[in-house]
Amino acid sequence: MESLDRIFSQIVAALAWLPSEIVGLILLALAASLAIGIHMFALRLVTRALRGRQTYWRSVVLRTKGPTRLAVIILLASAAVRAAPFQATDTAILTQILGVAFICLVGWTLIRVLQIFSELHLRRFRLDEEDNLLARKHVTQIRILMRAATVLIVLITAAAVMMTFESVRQYGVSLLAAGGAAGIVVGLAAQPVLSNLLAGIQIAITQPVRLEDAVVVEGEWGWVEEITMTYAVVRLWDWRRLVLPIRYFIEKPFQNWTRENGAIIGTVMLRLDYTAPIAAIREKAAAFAAESALWDRRVINVQVTEALSETLEIRVLVSASTSPRAWDLRCEMREKLIAWLQSDYADCLPRQRVEFTTSHNQPMATVRVRGTERPMAAE
Repeated sequence: MESLDRIFSQIVAALAWLPSEIVGLILLALAASLAIGIHMFALRLVTRALRGRQTYWRSVVLRTKGPTRLAVIILLASAAVRAAPFQATDTAILTQILGVAFICLVGWTLIRVLQIFSELHLRRFRLDEEDNLLARKHVTQIRILMRAATVLIVLITAAAVMMTFESVRQYGVSLLAAGGAAGIVVGLAAQPVLSNLLAGIQIAITQPVRLEDAVVVEGEWGWVEEITMTYAVVRLWDWRRLVLPIRYFIEKPFQNWTRENGAIIGTVMLRLDYTAPIAAIREKAAAFAAESALWDRRVINVQVTEALSETLEIRVLVSASTSPRAWDLRCEMREKLIAWLQSDYADCLPRQRVEFTTSHNQPMATVRVRGTERPMAAE
């Protein structure tokens, strides 16, 4: 710093024949240009030194290019302001601008550091794997906490910037300390936003729902596509998007089909005649499940769950490793069972029975359909 001050003092002495304001502007422009040049040269050296290293560290250097450039500019501009022949008011204004830039630099650097560490942590997890429960857990936590930390850093940075100005210092103190009348008014007005922020943090910690969880909300089935600090997006099975406030998953019940794992039991309902061969259906369902690549070899069961007035209700339970595979397996089992029944046991499919009765004393016949009677002319 002393050498910089000495260089800028020599430049000021050499340009003493110009007005002081012009000299100061030239000095600031020279400091900014010198800072950009030094930063470009240093960045090129560091990039060349990391040429044989991992791609991640080169990306880290490139992602921190903005904060490091701003740091060098603030450093050289501070030395230029001290050496420039400005008036006291101009020096105070420039010093305050550099102070604000330094506060912004600190906030910007903290956000960049958090982003780098979160990406470094998430490199070990992949969402495109079939067994991605641990990956979804960590990705959900990191993304939500990252957004919460970013919002907090921005608020603190904005409060610190306002505190550097005398006219709005009280607002910065209120924003930083969450107190005073202004803080109360802002807090009441932002109550829905704050409740969603708190709900987002709670979801990140307790994780009732995670990214790519299969859920049933508002009578719709889909996957959790995005979770922010204020809302969540559910990608429905037909590619529609259902947007919900984040506190929905804290305040209202919903179904999470992949809370612990993706395995699920699917149900196939059949309504057949009372003459249906239950034992044969049970054997054939087990055979069809064993032939399918969708079955996870865990659950296969056939039960008569209801005896209705005209049909039997038969339930086939079959399991799969994921909910989409369970849906496809249900459809496959239903199609194969119906085709087999049509081929081998067509008489067991649902049908209506009509009974004709005649009386020796009546010239009319009675037709009974579903338990009702109506007269019919006898032949």
